[in-house]
Amino acid sequence: MAGSDEVSNKQVILKHYVTGFPKDSDMSVVTKTMKLKPLNGYGVAKVLDSTHPNYKKGDLAWGYTGWEEYSLIASPLLLIKIEHTDVPLSYYTGILGMPGITAYVGFYEVCSPKKGESVFVSAASGAVGQLVGQLAKLAGCYVVGSAGSKEKVDLLKKKFGFDEAFNYKEEPDLDAALKRYFPEGIDIYFENVGGKMLDAVLLNMKLRGRIAMCGMISQYNLEQPEGVHNLMQVVGKRIRMEGFIASDHYDLYPKLLELVLPAIKQGKIVYVEDIVEGLEKAPAALVGLFTGQNVGKQVVVVARE
Repeated sequence: MAGSDEVSNKQVILKHYVTGFPKDSDMSVVTKTMKLKPLNGYGVAKVLDSTHPNYKKGDLAWGYTGWEEYSLIASPLLLIKIEHTDVPLSYYTGILGMPGITAYVGFYEVCSPKKGESVFVSAASGAVGQLVGQLAKLAGCYVVGSAGSKEKVDLLKKKFGFDEAFNYKEEPDLDAALKRYFPEGIDIYFENVGGKMLDAVLLNMKLRGRIAMCGMISQYNLEQPEGVHNLMQVVGKRIRMEGFIASDHYDLYPKLLELVLPAIKQGKIVYVEDIVEGLEKAPAALVGLFTGQNVGKQVVVVARE
């Protein structure tokens, strides 16, 4: 699109650069003629027009779009066509989208699970964690998750089938909590939190344990990130810690679908979404992520199909 082209569109924009936790007041929803510079994120879209041979009017796709009612996609590499429409389309923002690839790659490719191993998932009720736990159960593992409220802990055990779960906010000693749930140690840790949780996990890893470094949400908005004090455990226990980015592994997307789609239809995997209606709700939904207000994958519905 040429730099001078303009369109009337409803968008969520940032008023200014944000450091630390964003607030609702940092963002606004505008409707006017303007150059397209909205916030961006993963979404599901219907093709209204296309000059690309792989897409035609009416096709559905998921990928990187704007926080807006209409997006102009300059590169087809930003989208993946949706071939299976017998599941909720919102699943393509989560379990069948980028979070799904993240869970699949981190658990299977990075951690190489074996039946009977012990798995710990932090931020376990989120978009990625809830799927990792269920994949671990399908693989025959013992699974424990941590979350930040009683509601989320109950969800992990009663809805997602985790063997155990605990509220980290109620555990003054995380090392002791992990020893309670993993008396013989942890084989696999799916890392979403960082900070004090990572430090405690390192003390409880088994020999040759694996850690998938997916994210560190406790550190994102700290002016001074917390240090990790127990890294010597990595040496002595021959622990393998590996970071990864989902976008490096989109070639494995067919494997994710092959595994997860049948499991969803058979009821072996369930997925919980926290859905709000309307683009106007997007700023508050984003802010809520940083304080754990959402239960499950946060989804903003811009328009119903």
